[in-house]
Amino acid sequence: MMVSCKEVSQLVSRSLDHPLPISERLVVHMHLMVCKLCSRYRRQLHFLQRAARRLPEHLDETAMPPLSDEAKQRIRADLDADKENS
Repeated sequence: MMVSCKEVSQLVSRSLDHPLPISERLVVHMHLMVCKLCSRYRRQLHFLQRAARRLPEHLDETAMPPLSDEAKQRIRADLDADKENS
């Protein structure tokens, strides 16, 4: 059974967060054997996942200046407005 690239991309994406059942892993594996574009997509997702996991190691507290009191008030007002509109 062959599945579409769209279905495989969704499964690959989901597999980053949760283990797939064996049947879905098999479907993905078979598709990746014949589809270079989906294989590339999977490698790119794994690269991004690894980079995102390492990001906190490289953040410096001085890299982002603290928010001014005025900015904090604007953000708070926007959040409060969103709550009222919900």
